[in-house]
Amino acid sequence: MTAPKSLVRYAPTRRHRKATIGISPPMVLVGSFALLIVLGTLALKLPWATQHPISWYQSLFTAVSAVTVTGLAVVDTATGFSFFGQIIIAVLIQCGGIGLMTFALVTAASLGWRISLRNQLMAREALNQTNLSHITQTARAVLLLTLMIEAMGLLVLWLYWWPDLGWHSALWHGLFYAVSAFNNAGFALASDSLSQFVADPMINVTITSLFIIGGLGFTVLTELWHYRRGKRLSIYTRLMLYGTLSLNLVAMITMALLEWNNPGTLGSLPTVGAKLWAAWFQAVTPRTAGFNSVDLSQLSDASSLFMILLMFIGGGVNSTASGIKLSTFVVLMLATIAFLRRRPAPQISGRSIGQDTVYKAMAITFLAVITLFFAVFILSLTEQAPFLDVVFEAVSAMGTVGVSRGLTGQLSAAGQMVIMALMFIGRVGPLTMAYLLTAHKPQHTQYPETELQVG
Repeated sequence: MTAPKSLVRYAPTRRHRKATIGISPPMVLVGSFALLIVLGTLALKLPWATQHPISWYQSLFTAVSAVTVTGLAVVDTATGFSFFGQIIIAVLIQCGGIGLMTFALVTAASLGWRISLRNQLMAREALNQTNLSHITQTARAVLLLTLMIEAMGLLVLWLYWWPDLGWHSALWHGLFYAVSAFNNAGFALASDSLSQFVADPMINVTITSLFIIGGLGFTVLTELWHYRRGKRLSIYTRLMLYGTLSLNLVAMITMALLEWNNPGTLGSLPTVGAKLWAAWFQAVTPRTAGFNSVDLSQLSDASSLFMILLMFIGGGVNSTASGIKLSTFVVLMLATIAFLRRRPAPQISGRSIGQDTVYKAMAITFLAVITLFFAVFILSLTEQAPFLDVVFEAVSAMGTVGVSRGLTGQLSAAGQMVIMALMFIGRVGPLTMAYLLTAHKPQHTQYPETELQVG
């Protein structure tokens, strides 16, 4: 598979010869994230960004976690960073969540460069865009939707916290949590995340709404934004809406059944309402949100394993969430059903799913599994921790979820490097792989089929 020869070209004119920038889209994406991490690391190392001096390692880890919208922390955001440092973290979250997702394409359009046809086709399939000639309008729509949703979350949280925190502190808390929640980052301004609001309906509804909406993906949000009565939603949008609702309800029921009498989690709560809110929050947060309202280190092994599955699945394509994506999981499930029922192709809503789509889903899932295997293997050698905690931490990092069973603060230097690598791969990996998998090389030679024994 060969990488595309160029990302963008200047539109030719009569006076100027065509100029070419020989950088492939995957390299631009990876490089832009890496550059933002470097700048964030330098900014967080400034003496006025922290309450007490932190190491370069801690600054780098925090920058990686913020840019990849993960939320794992080796320095407590509430007590370790100053107001200036918290602003830097919020900016890194916003840029990492939405600013770089279509970085190469938006930059090209903004500078007036003509995007090559090959890269238009690649990006259209990889980023679920219908028409890249309207990429500027798409970028504006994404930005507008983001600001509108975050502004609504900010307004609700600001007004709700005003009586207790005062208007200025409530304003900052509302802004930080709106940005962190919508971008599925999970950074909090309290050492116990949102545990003090475990039974608070307003906080539960607002925060979960923000990160669920952010996890749907901008493709879904823009389609809903332009929806008109009588117009049928696309299959992908319906899949994401129904799939997200179904998975969240199943997850809530499962978490409630598993943790209802656990004295370390739901069992310690005084009312049925508080238990249901806690079950709901823990059920939806593994979709890469990163917040928690109970002590996750006290979860039963069964609940932890179930959360690992949810973290591995993740959210929607072209969203602020990561994981292998809900649509990938559904495609694999439908392909399995089609094989068991001896159908020629998987089907959804009266349509067949193409072979290329099934191959992509298989490739993304296989790469995620094999990456996690090697990461867990290395962490098992470097960390003196229970195996379940190690697996939980690794999946949380690669899914850019940000929840932990308490291992993050105890990681060795080698362990922190592995977790940082997983967070980075989890954020840019699916995007990069989508580009690489769509860079189709024509196959001119066909070979006779052979039978291999599998299963």
